[in-house]
Amino acid sequence: MDLLGAALPAGALGAAGGGPGPLPAAAVVGAAWPLIAALRGRYTGEPGESGAVLPVLRDWLAMLGLLAAVCVMVRLEVSAGAWLPALLPCLALTAAHRRLAYRRTLALRRRARGLRRVLVVGEEGAADGLTARMGARTDDEYVVVGGCVPGSAEDAVDAANAVGAADAAAVLRRAAELDADTVFVVPGRWTTGEGLRRLAWALYDDGRSLAVVPGLVDVSRHRLRLARAAGMTVLHVEPAARRGLPVLLKRITDGVGALLLAVLLSPVLLGVAAAVRLSSPGPVIYRQVRVGRGRVPFRMWKFRTMVEAADRMRPALEAANEHDGGMFKIREDPRVTRLGRVLRRYSLDELPQLFNVLAGHMSLVGPRPPLPEEVERYDDTELRRLSVKPGITGLWQVSGRSDLSWDETVALDLRYVDNWSYTGDVGVLARTFRAVVSARGAY
Repeated sequence: MDLLGAALPAGALGAAGGGPGPLPAAAVVGAAWPLIAALRGRYTGEPGESGAVLPVLRDWLAMLGLLAAVCVMVRLEVSAGAWLPALLPCLALTAAHRRLAYRRTLALRRRARGLRRVLVVGEEGAADGLTARMGARTDDEYVVVGGCVPGSAEDAVDAANAVGAADAAAVLRRAAELDADTVFVVPGRWTTGEGLRRLAWALYDDGRSLAVVPGLVDVSRHRLRLARAAGMTVLHVEPAARRGLPVLLKRITDGVGALLLAVLLSPVLLGVAAAVRLSSPGPVIYRQVRVGRGRVPFRMWKFRTMVEAADRMRPALEAANEHDGGMFKIREDPRVTRLGRVLRRYSLDELPQLFNVLAGHMSLVGPRPPLPEEVERYDDTELRRLSVKPGITGLWQVSGRSDLSWDETVALDLRYVDNWSYTGDVGVLARTFRAVVSARGAY
């Protein structure tokens, strides 16, 4: 697919006289595109794992650089205006193909097909926790088929013999009984470097693989770095970027993006404002105090979607709250006007928050901005959501919005805070359009 998607358009342009002949053009471009993907490891992982669009875009830009270098080396003059359109089909086709492959892989996994059978080795409590966590997911390539507790209470006294020959043999027997092709080791007081080394040898000789689970939760790959120390492998966990070029790009994107959206959507803003004014008595813009980064309060702007006395009616509706934790949500909230339901369904009520972004209160992407009374009930973990600017959209908005539980909402926001990246923001913005159109969880 990659080869044909790159070679055919290039060959067609070459035949039309846009540069070298059709065969040289098809051969060079057709070879360059799969070569770049292979060098970047796109064909080495499980099928469909490269479902994101941004890696494909980076590969495409790298291919442009490679082709430009080839043209300079052979002293070939080509028209960039003619060749760039000819190279776009391979970008679109590859992105679509990998996305479809990713969805197909997820569908197969949910039907318990194409999975790697895992034996979990570790102390009972730690192994049970890992098994329960993996059992709650259906999108991973692994399925736990059993567990194995190495050694006995007497053996554990001698840490130097932990995961010794007897334990390695027991793990191999258990893996063979369950037909497990991968062994997950949960480190504990019984593990030693030499013991894991011997276990790895035994597993490799038996045609099985070994993985060590360090216990890190919701840590993105871009934050992990391997190093060596005294012959040992050390796993560094880097903090999320809080300064530097990515942060500067985010600020520029917030300012420029919010300004462009406000200008482009100005007819929509004016139309919604007129509709709100004519549909029910009360102000067009609803100003509500929210809490931003560093627990600093600010006034967030929205188009009014409720009756004018909505805030005074809330205490009487507390018992009808359908959301757990620190949010107040009612699917059929009697305070919401008929026009307000439409605005909420398609998130049109949140458009004035573009001006909050321009004022520096918010970002285009970030956690949901909470109310002061919600923050008063936060524990130390939930307060970490306030270490970055709140956003108009975020992982909460593109993952189900009000259909999510409070724990799921907090987990998504913490994942964003801890693993923020500029490319991740771009991905959330791209997913926001689909979430708004589907209107899932919007009420």
